[in-house]
Amino acid sequence: MTAYDWDELRALSLARQFPGVVGLGAGAAAETVRRMGPIQSQTARSPYVALGARLPGVTHADVTDAYESHAIVRGSTIRGTVHTSTPEQHALLDAVTRVGQRAIWVRLLRLQHTEVEELWRSTEQFAVDEWRSPDELLEHLRGWMRDHDEATPEVIDRGLGRYLTFGHGGLLRRPLKGPWSGQGAPGYRAATAVLPERAVPDDPLLEAVRLHVTSYGPSSRRDVAWWSGLGLRQVDDLLARLDLGWRDGPDGRRYVDIADPPAARELPGVRLLPEFDAVLCGYDPQARDRFVAPADHDRLWHKNNGYMLAPLLVDGRIGGFWRIEGTGRERTLAVSSFAGSRKPRRAELDEPVSALSSALDVPLRSVTVNRL
Repeated sequence: MTAYDWDELRALSLARQFPGVVGLGAGAAAETVRRMGPIQSQTARSPYVALGARLPGVTHADVTDAYESHAIVRGSTIRGTVHTSTPEQHALLDAVTRVGQRAIWVRLLRLQHTEVEELWRSTEQFAVDEWRSPDELLEHLRGWMRDHDEATPEVIDRGLGRYLTFGHGGLLRRPLKGPWSGQGAPGYRAATAVLPERAVPDDPLLEAVRLHVTSYGPSSRRDVAWWSGLGLRQVDDLLARLDLGWRDGPDGRRYVDIADPPAARELPGVRLLPEFDAVLCGYDPQARDRFVAPADHDRLWHKNNGYMLAPLLVDGRIGGFWRIEGTGRERTLAVSSFAGSRKPRRAELDEPVSALSSALDVPLRSVTVNRL
């Protein structure tokens, strides 16, 4: 079988990432997440923007209703990063997080008399009956360490303690104040309390790997490892247990896909994607060429602070970035187009701008397009 080229990999992934769900509303938003896979969400607006780009016409209220009804949920899971997922997907992400992040907890906490699993169980029990703030979770961590005669490492008081407490995969997250699309104060509660009927498969790690290949594939072993936070050796073992087909890729890597993938598709025109969109963050940073040129990738991702610009998708490839400027009712969408990429025409921005405005419930009065 001939090797994939980047165009074929991109077209096959676009078919998964832009699944063509029919209809609008909270149910359509949840179905889109189920098919496209979890949405990286440390920027709170990202799920709204991602769904607006894939389900044009979906409203801010639709996505919020999906959250409030628990058709989709949010939590700090794989790689310790906030993700939005369906409840079924969260069960997998929770299991993967407990494996992928365990070594970090062990290294930072240096427990002498207990295991991190005991702390996780205690944290979940503390957050069963009500939504807990990061400060409450941090105080619970300190108290638990004292009660178990564990020394409290200095890193706990240097900010990492807060990260550890709410970075546990068994917690769900919601805003205590303000909208789901805002960066307001979050609260955390045990997933088992919010979703008491959540089903966990017998082999959640295997199903998580299958989820990646199904939603983002074709995938290299390094793509799966990057996304999941699992080690390469463990990823290799899991991939070997699945009934998948392998082909060589354009970069010397081997790529795996499900037996009956959706037909490859092109995506002409323009889409406005969120920061950390899956067309970038679903794949190993060293092999994102299916969607973006390496030099342009470096312009989007500021490695020193982990910040990423919001990508502009032009004809199925990243061709620039965008931002919203201004405040109140007078806001402008500023589009920057990469040299070497096709510059978007003003008329073809009308629909994606309308979709973004609807998804964020933000009026956009004008659009500027700048060539970099």
